[in-house]
Amino acid sequence: MQISNHVIPVSLGLFSDSSRLTTPRKAPRDSPCGFASKERFSSTRQFGAPPICFRSRDLKPAKPTSKPAMRVLIAIPVFNEAKYADGVLRRVLAVRDELAGRYEVDVLAIDDGSTDATPSILAQHPIDVIRHGVNAGYGASLRDAFGWASGRNYDWLITMDCDEQHEPAAIPRFLDEALRGGADIISGSRYMPQSIAADAPPPQRRAVNITITKEVNDRLGGRLGTLLTDGFCGFKAYRVSSLKRLRLTENGYAFPMQFWVQAAAFALTVREMPVKLIYNDPNRSFGVTLDDPTVRLAHYRDVLHKELRKQARRLPASALIGVTSSLVRAG
Repeated sequence: MQISNHVIPVSLGLFSDSSRLTTPRKAPRDSPCGFASKERFSSTRQFGAPPICFRSRDLKPAKPTSKPAMRVLIAIPVFNEAKYADGVLRRVLAVRDELAGRYEVDVLAIDDGSTDATPSILAQHPIDVIRHGVNAGYGASLRDAFGWASGRNYDWLITMDCDEQHEPAAIPRFLDEALRGGADIISGSRYMPQSIAADAPPPQRRAVNITITKEVNDRLGGRLGTLLTDGFCGFKAYRVSSLKRLRLTENGYAFPMQFWVQAAAFALTVREMPVKLIYNDPNRSFGVTLDDPTVRLAHYRDVLHKELRKQARRLPASALIGVTSSLVRAG
């Protein structure tokens, strides 16, 4: 990849209260950094500082001249996925090309400080890349995806993992659900009756999912428009205009806890969609401490309860019954 020495800072601080970064002058819609529209861009980010964009050659096929009905961003958090990244990206880009006549679709990878060959693999594909200089966490990657989609005025954002547990072939179904209307979030579920189980989930992971999903439903189900069957699936579609109301700060695997509470607090409507249950690596680590399911469950519940207290004024009193976090209720 040829990289220009010309660097322009870009703010993605829309989903954190912790930063007030300078917004660059308005750029062409297909040119996120303000260079000529014939170029594509990738960006790299040292976490905790503004991301920066580098100019790179456009490898992407020409877009149709007629304006598609919807602008869609497919965002893929990545961390040390050299084994899967090339295959997943090839399949995602094939889906993008199939959808080109109906939608304007771009692909973004958020590399969360990979130390294997993942960065060089990403550079071989016509996609945008945000790179964290150090591992910042799954939630930080999703927050960057939300900021990128919001800052570039996409209509819908689709998030999916890069470990072959989410099938790119399901992307058109998410867009069909989006077009049906009536929902701000289309949430993939591996545990709906219609879901196909290609693998059995690790028992401890399933137990944590059941426990937390039930608590989210008991506290927030009436505000989300549905009762969830899978509170942790990362395969989702989001109406970007609705995301702009949220102020998400959680960087780690507990990100869904904060997200569900804020979605309920701001009255976002959720609809679940069945997706295939695939577990390629049941032994994947959450980090040394969180690999203990008891510790992980306690951590998820703590983040959930803290956010419930922060959003207490926007939620019914029943949502806070028995909340154990010691955080003082926000005014």
